Amino acid sequence: MKSIIWKDVREVTVEQRPVPEIKEGEALIKVAYAGICGSDMNIYQGAHPRAKAPLIMGHEFSGTIEKGHPTLRPGTHVTIYPLLSCGHCEPCRNGYAHVCNTLKLIGIDCDGGMAEFVKAPVEKIVEIPKTLSLKHGAFIEPLAVGVHAVRRSGYKPGDTAVVFGAGPIGLSVASCLKYFGASRVIVVEASPRRLEVAQKLGLTTIDLTKEDIRAKVKEYTRDLNADLAFDCAAHPSVQTNLLEVLRVQGTAVVVGSYKKPAEVDLLKIEFKELTMIGIRVYETKDYDIAIAMMESGRIDFDLFLDEFSPDQAPGVFQDLVKGSSAIKVLFKM
Repeated sequence: MKSIIWKDVREVTVEQRPVPEIKEGEALIKVAYAGICGSDMNIYQGAHPRAKAPLIMGHEFSGTIEKGHPTLRPGTHVTIYPLLSCGHCEPCRNGYAHVCNTLKLIGIDCDGGMAEFVKAPVEKIVEIPKTLSLKHGAFIEPLAVGVHAVRRSGYKPGDTAVVFGAGPIGLSVASCLKYFGASRVIVVEASPRRLEVAQKLGLTTIDLTKEDIRAKVKEYTRDLNADLAFDCAAHPSVQTNLLEVLRVQGTAVVVGSYKKPAEVDLLKIEFKELTMIGIRVYETKDYDIAIAMMESGRIDFDLFLDEFSPDQAPGVFQDLVKGSSAIKVLFKM
């Protein structure tokens, strides 16, 4: 089977690999689309603490059942819930398996979906509606991150929010907020293409290369500042504005994964009585909501899903490091 293989730091190849052999409790999936996540880029650049080469990356993917599933027939449209939790640590025992003390992921700790076939535990396979395209099905996982961030934030309909970063996760968070009735969603971004996409999605934008973030947020919120602010960029510069754009007793949500600790103004948190929370992946309910959002047809995800062939993978990864205009890369397997 054709497979995209991470071989070493900044080295990806396309090779033929044997189709995985499944064991009891596993099923084989014929992959349709597989996406590149920020964590895949960390792997590619040798910055992920657990990934070991050679590895077939990919935990965002969709496809059809090939064989081995006890209840889903071959050809059934599916995606994957890629979290591999231990089941016995304190978080797992108390209903928080998504933040398991030894959490692992398909596509990071074992081979994933950037291949023509992938095997997965049957309990991690999620059926998706036939009415949902397999291309959109590959975006359920990142959209679920956005759903989880909004649910964890304490968002209430009518709130105003600022989202820093208009990458796949930032656009997911912003789309969720708009979908669930935020009065205004303000996206802060530098990339012209990403700003354009955000505007087409009906979001208010701030071009951080040209505009004063704090002044524009005050203008858009009638001098009140925002109820919520989401850091989806994971860049140290965000922390200089994240707390400033919040009203008293507002909430800051850290969604992006920082490569190293960033400075946070704790006095600002104290004096404005702010809440600051973190987000890690998602729960199964977030998948259900993400699927319903996609089925609704109210969000044009095709605006930022960029399709490539597997043979283009080496160049695509190189371009993403350099600053490609692509937003969400999907390989059509």
